[in-house]
Amino acid sequence: MGSTVKGFMFYVAFVASLGGLLFGFDTAVISGAEKSIQQIYELSDFTHGFTIAIALIGTIVGALVCSKPVEKYGRLKALRVIALIYFISALGSAAIVNWYSFIFFRFIGGLAVGASSVVGPMYIAEISPSHWRGRFVAFFQFNIVLGIVIAYLSNYLIHGIPNDWRWMLGVLAIPALIFGILLYTVPESPRWLMTQGREKDAGKVLTEVGEKNVSKELQEIKNSLIATEGSGDKLFQREYWKPILYAFLIATFNQLSGINAILYYAPRIFEMSGLFRDSAMVQSIIIGVTNLVFTMIGMILIDKVGRKKLLYVGSIGMTISLALVARGFYLEVVTGYYMLICLMSFIAFFAISLGAVIWVLISEIFPNNIRSKGQVFGSTTHWVWSALLSWMFPVFISTGGTFIFSFFAVMMALSFIFAWKLPETKNKSLEQIQKELLTK
Repeated sequence: MGSTVKGFMFYVAFVASLGGLLFGFDTAVISGAEKSIQQIYELSDFTHGFTIAIALIGTIVGALVCSKPVEKYGRLKALRVIALIYFISALGSAAIVNWYSFIFFRFIGGLAVGASSVVGPMYIAEISPSHWRGRFVAFFQFNIVLGIVIAYLSNYLIHGIPNDWRWMLGVLAIPALIFGILLYTVPESPRWLMTQGREKDAGKVLTEVGEKNVSKELQEIKNSLIATEGSGDKLFQREYWKPILYAFLIATFNQLSGINAILYYAPRIFEMSGLFRDSAMVQSIIIGVTNLVFTMIGMILIDKVGRKKLLYVGSIGMTISLALVARGFYLEVVTGYYMLICLMSFIAFFAISLGAVIWVLISEIFPNNIRSKGQVFGSTTHWVWSALLSWMFPVFISTGGTFIFSFFAVMMALSFIFAWKLPETKNKSLEQIQKELLTK
């Protein structure tokens, strides 16, 4: 792969991954504004909880409804619409005049996040050469985490100025606008072009991104479409049971590790330990930076050591870390730096394994004809578990934390078995993976 071609592929992955950065920023930015919003609109605890959760509800809806437009109009047009929705949501949330308009704009922001979690990884997987695919799709996850850190830093810097919560929410409009403009400089997915009968255009894109044997790749894509011709475009069919099961399990274990609940409620956990009691935003930055650094390590390793080995190492590390957190709660050893060290260890092992692998695996295990539906299924599973755990976590943690962290530890022990049974997809084309996973 020549340096110019390689550079262009990096650029394409960078542009597509900006959707992940907006995803992460939009998810985390509310943490700096939620207290002000509760006071200004005099919200009860229930209404306040609903106000924060509305974006999460939007993510589930966004993930569910984006499949058909993505198949009909293409991955690139879908990403452009997503960028526009992010832009409108950011400006609308900052300029709201009442609680109802805030709910509306946060909900449509959630739609963009949910759709982005489907379309972004799928587009990158379909356009990347097989030997780079894992790293480039993992770059999407890296940008999610980077977006979270930038949101925390942005909140920290803006905090204290007049109407700071409006600025916190509105600043997202700038990267959303940049994302929308840059999407006009990258090509459409070659695999979507092939489903539309545009073989010449698909070949041109494959050449641009540095595919070594374009004619062979085109033929493999064509063969994969022929192989699934009689199956139609329904996801839930017997021949697809393996990719469906793997997508469900990777999304389930990702959330049953407790990652989102821990990230959302870390200040409460640290308050219980007496650490950083008066500096919630600084805690969030520490957590975010740890997540960012180890996500970067996972991104570098995923195409070198493979998906399975990262999941093996991560499952063992997370099980031990979470068990130590549960032990701390049980023995009431939660003071000082004990909890911080255990949780940082957990986040590090999560970031290099389940965090780095989830979007890569879901984007590559489904055949071309149902990939968007498979991505929707995996993303929706992820968001439903996220919503359930985030809402229930305060109930469990109020009892002391031993039960819920023991549960998370057991789930991560089970994820080792999942990793053992999972086929390795490193350095294989999407069509090769399809042949291995389909059951005729």
